[in-house]
Amino acid sequence: MNKIKSPLSSSLSHMIIVLVAVAGLSALILGYVYRLTEAPIRKAKDQRELEAISEVVSGGFDNNPFEEKHIIPTADGKGKVELYPARKEGNITSVAIKTYTNNAFGGKMELMVGFFVDGTINKYKIIDQKETPGLGTKVSESKFSSQFNGLNPGKHIFKVRQDGGEIDAVTAATISSRAVIDAIQRAFDAFSKLNSSSAGN
Repeated sequence: MNKIKSPLSSSLSHMIIVLVAVAGLSALILGYVYRLTEAPIRKAKDQRELEAISEVVSGGFDNNPFEEKHIIPTADGKGKVELYPARKEGNITSVAIKTYTNNAFGGKMELMVGFFVDGTINKYKIIDQKETPGLGTKVSESKFSSQFNGLNPGKHIFKVRQDGGEIDAVTAATISSRAVIDAIQRAFDAFSKLNSSSAGN
């Protein structure tokens, strides 16, 4: 005896087939768009980082820091930062270090920090952050960032004043202020460890 096929079962099967086809087509389109936009996005990101390097190092450079990029481990060995040497006539005059912190109010924050060869900070620039507009985002402004110019984390009390340090936190954005310090300290510690290793060889 033949079974009568339920109209509901037929509709459900048809719906599943259509959904699978749509999902597959969507995945193909997304993959194609990703491949199409990956290179321009990477190029734009590299350009932003090169501009950030130019802003934070001292006296400019006549080399291409990107071509001399070094990936170096953080002092605790749990992460990595990117070091870009700035040279004049073959001599390293300063370095830019792309560093990060996971302790910002909005999560991860990335900075480009310029150091003189002795570890003194020249400038920093935030290149990625998700802080609260009008509050945490003020750590990008010169009123806060200029405090770091000329400081050496190894010679100064590198903390906000609330923690007994020398840096004035942004009002109502102490977490964001501490995050900047954490990121710069991470870069400084990695740079210092690299210098110590080089001196020992």
